[in-house]
Amino acid sequence: MRTLPAATALAVLFSSAALAVAPTASADSAKPFPLSDWADDTVVDGVHQQVFLSDGGKVIVADYAGNVVKTLTGLPGVNDLELSPDSGTLYATAPEADKIVAVDTATLALSAEYPTGEKTAPHRVAYADGKLWFGWGQNWDSGIGAVDLTAETPTVNLDLAAGYDWSGQPVLLADPDNPGTLTALDFGISSAPIVVYDISSGTPVIHASAEKGGFYEDAALMPDGRSVVVAGPGNSALTEYRLSDLSEVRTYPVGDDPQTVSVAPDGTVAATVIDTDDAGDTYVFPVGADKPASVRNLSRDWMPFFGHSIGWSGDGQKLFVLTGSGEGSLFHVLDAPRKYAATLTVNAPATATRAKPLTVSGKLTSGLALPAGTPLTVTRTDMESPQGKSLGTKTLGTGGKFSFTDTPPAGGKVTYKVSYAGDAEHTAASASRSVEVSRATPTLTLDKNRKTYAYGADVKFTAHLGTTYKNRKVEIWADPYGSDRPNKLVKSGTVNSSGNLSVTVDLKRDTKLSVKFAGDARYKARTVTNTVYTKVAISSSISGHYTTRTAWGQKYHYIRKSKDPVLKTTMSYYPERKQRLQLQFHYDGAWRDWGSEYFPLGTAGRSDVTLTGTPTTNVRLRFRSEYHDTTSGDNVNTTTYGAWKYFIYTS
Repeated sequence: MRTLPAATALAVLFSSAALAVAPTASADSAKPFPLSDWADDTVVDGVHQQVFLSDGGKVIVADYAGNVVKTLTGLPGVNDLELSPDSGTLYATAPEADKIVAVDTATLALSAEYPTGEKTAPHRVAYADGKLWFGWGQNWDSGIGAVDLTAETPTVNLDLAAGYDWSGQPVLLADPDNPGTLTALDFGISSAPIVVYDISSGTPVIHASAEKGGFYEDAALMPDGRSVVVAGPGNSALTEYRLSDLSEVRTYPVGDDPQTVSVAPDGTVAATVIDTDDAGDTYVFPVGADKPASVRNLSRDWMPFFGHSIGWSGDGQKLFVLTGSGEGSLFHVLDAPRKYAATLTVNAPATATRAKPLTVSGKLTSGLALPAGTPLTVTRTDMESPQGKSLGTKTLGTGGKFSFTDTPPAGGKVTYKVSYAGDAEHTAASASRSVEVSRATPTLTLDKNRKTYAYGADVKFTAHLGTTYKNRKVEIWADPYGSDRPNKLVKSGTVNSSGNLSVTVDLKRDTKLSVKFAGDARYKARTVTNTVYTKVAISSSISGHYTTRTAWGQKYHYIRKSKDPVLKTTMSYYPERKQRLQLQFHYDGAWRDWGSEYFPLGTAGRSDVTLTGTPTTNVRLRFRSEYHDTTSGDNVNTTTYGAWKYFIYTS
């Protein structure tokens, strides 16, 4: 990423200085960003506070928070981007269309096109001394060209390499604070030099040239435009070279292959590395060489190793970093990039005994070590203090380590949060660890388990809660069998002085009853579940008889053998329920089975069965209706037998 030149950036900084009187709190952020692959190039427009990213034939315009403002399309192969010194125009190369386009950064509308010639495929562009300098061509048929923007009709000159034979399109850098200078790098081969051109006459002349290992990944000019910081080759450090003679000024050590580099208006250097070991991917080097780099690990995956994916805001206070690629791209905003990232770790036992001391320990680490005595604040959150209770200030020992003891007064989940407030050089940090602290198991009972009741019975259930700490409330729930009836809270309240709470439930189905105690700081939550069984309501009758008489100790219905009696049953209804009709006859001093069969119930719970055929007369008969759990079509009630009904056929 490139930023505004120093003069413009300072103007922006001073113009907004009043806003710095009362800064608001901010924090680093990351949000998904809609790249098709990865950003080929990115520049930051500090005047309008927007970021331009070239991405597969389009330029995405985002605000400083990573929100997409607009997408500029119709730019075949768009690659390199450059801002004019006043930040009023964005220049973008469109190599597949052999042209460079200009975009008004205020309106985000196309303002001009500059054809560079057939098969020139301009890839790299830099603005200097009123001209758009660009690298063009492919492989060894490459060179440096320029569009003269000062001419009434902009003209193109392609033969400006001053005799150097480029292996590919050179990467070009220029800065208005060092006019008359154009820096070019050959990224394609190991023997390629960095070439510094004097362009003060309008025609480039090689001022300095030196081989520095080639295969560069990225490069950026320092704010005064008099030195260049180069990423690569390989896993060597970032290196700064003086443009006057290409002598080495400083190295910036990194832990892995450097990929992108950007320099803030005050000279702070930021870079990303591939980070194959997931040890830190973003480096910020303070001005001067007396302190280590601030290292952050923004991604758990490799960082982008194509394109240009890092840059500073116009005032140099924010750092923008892209991680991932395609749908996995993230737009990161670092609000305090110069600060050293502080990391806290907290250790505590997984379990502990209430009212017994336990030890919490940990470590606070940073690229710039914090001294012993650094204050940390500790908060304990538990059932007694759900909003957290301060345990005061603890201090770092040697090596960034800390340790303290605490006696948890409450059981259950107890969380210790340790926080470091940060300072002028370090970011804030916090971490927490939870401990499961023991609690006693309370006595909790519910009576009448596995008892059976008549249909529609009103039954009183009593829950009993033994000794607890503060909570004396329980809930009683009733869950009737059948998916159409939900579990329902039937009573909630505080137990009486004997520890009891009662509720009366109207039973019409088998029912699971539960008593629940939510627990408190010293006693566990507990639930006890009982099941009670409920019969169905059954009534039976006989029609078609001509008289009734009491005989053999029962009421008998007398029926002419020419008449077909109807055995009628009414039973508690449930969808698809059937009643089982059982017939018996009396023979040789005992009742004997004649047969049984299931018959469906109507929606009113009625089932009428007509007996047909030629019966035997003067034989004692009886029937009853039955509900059988499961085989009657459902399991919402317990097996129930109706009363016997007696009858005799006569001539």
